[in-house]
Amino acid sequence: MAKAPSSKPSASKSDAKPASKPAPKSAGKTASRAKGVGLIEDAPAKKRAELPPLVVGSMRDVIGQDRALEVLQKSLASGRMHHAWIFHGPAGVGKFTAAVAFAATLLDPTSRRAADGFIEPDPAGPIAKLLKSGSHPDLHVIVKELARFHEDPKVRSAKLLTIPMKVIDQHLVVPATKAAMIQPGGLASKVFIIDEAELLDRSASHAPAQASILKTLEEPPPGTVIILVTSNEDRLLPTIRSRSQRVAFTLLDDDAMKKWMRARAVELPREQATWLLSHAAGSPGALLEAVRDNLYQWHAAIDPKLTALERGGAAPELGPAMAKLVDDWAEAFVKRDANASKEAANHGALDVLFRMLAERGRAGLRAGGPGVRSWLAALDHVRNAERHAASNVNVGLLLGNLVAQWGASFEPAARD
Repeated sequence: MAKAPSSKPSASKSDAKPASKPAPKSAGKTASRAKGVGLIEDAPAKKRAELPPLVVGSMRDVIGQDRALEVLQKSLASGRMHHAWIFHGPAGVGKFTAAVAFAATLLDPTSRRAADGFIEPDPAGPIAKLLKSGSHPDLHVIVKELARFHEDPKVRSAKLLTIPMKVIDQHLVVPATKAAMIQPGGLASKVFIIDEAELLDRSASHAPAQASILKTLEEPPPGTVIILVTSNEDRLLPTIRSRSQRVAFTLLDDDAMKKWMRARAVELPREQATWLLSHAAGSPGALLEAVRDNLYQWHAAIDPKLTALERGGAAPELGPAMAKLVDDWAEAFVKRDANASKEAANHGALDVLFRMLAERGRAGLRAGGPGVRSWLAALDHVRNAERHAASNVNVGLLLGNLVAQWGASFEPAARD
């Protein structure tokens, strides 16, 4: 059965992972004990009940990332765990799935080498059961949606375009200073995963959220492991990157994609399969997103109009058509996710559109021939539109301008 794609509106969009994560620790304790486990909290699951549950699997579930898994397995085998990690690479290729499975292996004292040499925990053990239920108090997964549960009303009303410093302080900096709630026994006593770490609040001259993390990285409490998952590690401070063990994740090749589809029982409509796989370009998450959001219909709606522009024709209706696709996607997203903001959803929809246009441009470049210069110009215009979108310009005007520039890229003068 296929995993449900992430519902987050971001360029990464889907990392072939669940849409949300387990809850932060709470002060309340329960008198219940799991066999072989210390006093635990039950408040986290309740606090995050409005969000979809975390799915904890095995690192074996991560397909097509043999080199990344080899790095992680060697680190586990060494018995000495680095305190800071960056899982980086394209969106939707398994980074988050690997981070959660790695965290589960670190926290579980039953983790042992299997017959084939792969180190993994006992899936029937008490720690594994806590993790799978989302109630392990020492696994902290930090996402921008946690702002919706913050005590500060200004943080709660944020547009979810970044991960604010106050969220980092509440769910990483403060918990990192406290003792683990479960008696240690694994390679780590506490693990923090920051998903979409490229969204950590940062300006060109000021990075308060990242600065908070950096202080913890410089003096990590014993047994604490921090994993930053990102599709754009360049947005992380150089000092954070230099203190972290970097693990690269890559796009899947055709064989790995087929294996992933078989493992998840993903079947594509025959008439759409070629385009969908080309659009996904080796990203399982992008493929799931495309199916979920019916992006083939986007392609069918705008492809003839783009082709007309590229052949020197006109397509005055293309800009409004794109704007409607973006608006419809954003409205559907907000209805699907009660924690979403319309502005963040608009950014997510624009990211989807820009990725489609960029892939069209790259396909044109791969074809070669006399049109290479035109495709390069078109790609430049897409990148410029992405930068303007970050400034919250009017979507209709932005896309109308992009269409005009796209057409101008293929005029005879532009090709000379």
